Amino acid sequence: MSHSNDSTAAKRIRGLLDKDSFVEIGAFVTARGTDFNLADQETPADGVVTGYGTIDDRLVYVYSQDASVLGGSVGEMHAKKIVRMYEMAMKMGAPVIGLIDCSGLRLQEATDALNAFGELYRCQALANGVVPQIQAVFGTCGAGMAVSAAMADFTFMESENAKIFIHSPNAIEGNTEKDLDNTTAEFQSNESGIADFTGTEEEIFEGIRALVTILPANNEDDMSYEECTDSLNRLISEADTADTAALVKAISDDGFVCEPGKDFGYCTMTAFIRLNGCTVGVVANAKQETCWKGLDKAARFVNFCDAFNIPVLTIVNTTGFRKNVDTEKMLARKAAALTFAYANATVPKVAVITGPAYGSSYITMASKALGADIVYAWPNASIALMEAGNAVKIIYASELETAENRAELYSEKVAEYTELQASAAGAARRGYVDDIIDASVTRKRVIAAFEMLFTKREDRPVKKHGTV
Repeated sequence: MSHSNDSTAAKRIRGLLDKDSFVEIGAFVTARGTDFNLADQETPADGVVTGYGTIDDRLVYVYSQDASVLGGSVGEMHAKKIVRMYEMAMKMGAPVIGLIDCSGLRLQEATDALNAFGELYRCQALANGVVPQIQAVFGTCGAGMAVSAAMADFTFMESENAKIFIHSPNAIEGNTEKDLDNTTAEFQSNESGIADFTGTEEEIFEGIRALVTILPANNEDDMSYEECTDSLNRLISEADTADTAALVKAISDDGFVCEPGKDFGYCTMTAFIRLNGCTVGVVANAKQETCWKGLDKAARFVNFCDAFNIPVLTIVNTTGFRKNVDTEKMLARKAAALTFAYANATVPKVAVITGPAYGSSYITMASKALGADIVYAWPNASIALMEAGNAVKIIYASELETAENRAELYSEKVAEYTELQASAAGAARRGYVDDIIDASVTRKRVIAAFEMLFTKREDRPVKKHGTV
């Protein structure tokens, strides 16, 4: 490395990459601006160390901002160095990793800095769906850089010192940092959903390395396979069927689970697992009532998986959408986004219905109607417009009102409705479920389904892109 070798930015790169693998590019670049006495200031590497190296012998491009140089602010040459990384990454088909510590736009360069941000955004947009983009925020990530963090596929935040914001708390009318600090890792992981992972610096490095090893290098070449040492016929215990997280872990090879966005939209779980050594994306109902944040998280996750040809497993257990004013504000739009994501995705899609699957929320969760290739159901699953008891109260309202043996009639009609319209067997008779399987064999049946679907090819109508 250059004279920036001892900077925090350079040390972070060494902490992340394979030992001695980093090669710096643009070490002698400095700021070009001269206004406001900028020419008299030292700007080594213009505040960002850029280059390439390896993680677990996989090629990655990396940039690390140096807060000791003009606060790590983004100016013309600073941005050009990052843009160069994106251009090389797209040519070579390798992930881009940004280590962020940036005060925002460089005021001394004004319009040049504004244009620099625009060029960075454009490169991120072009790279979207072509190579994975990962950012980790260790210090300030303010204003324009916050937009860049939100454009990344996966964003990490250091728990104590990292800050992401467009407007700082004190700049928001009626708010102060004491009332609500919207910059923190907690806020950005729980409320905005920008931060997919939080932790210490070392935990972040470990998380990035794990993510790089399970993701394809780009949208054409898949380097994410590994040899499976777990039994393909391993059965799932009854204890693992009662909890979504435990079930997902039990299905995966050796219990491997990587869960981005864990703290956002916790009613829905999104995770990467391994099945027979292959990376598979999982969307699962963690709560039976689905909230808009969960829908939003799931839609973005399905879109990512489809862009990088990662198969999607959906575990369905939903009684409907959450009913409250906050949810209702965003519910239809976010439900539409997830519905579109599933219907538009051409990757292999397998669904397992483990409990209730009611109404529109069932349709939204990778139903056969939206193009699921294989749908399994556990014997106790219930696929219906609504819960059987509520349906009977509506359909037989007059009969129940006048019946002398009301309780007996109600029980009889509930059993009848369940058999005809609310059972796994009823859905299977209509072709909405491909097979009813015992919960214990879920892992091996899902693996077999994805192996059958490995060579899947599916086209969509010719169009520029969707608009949902």
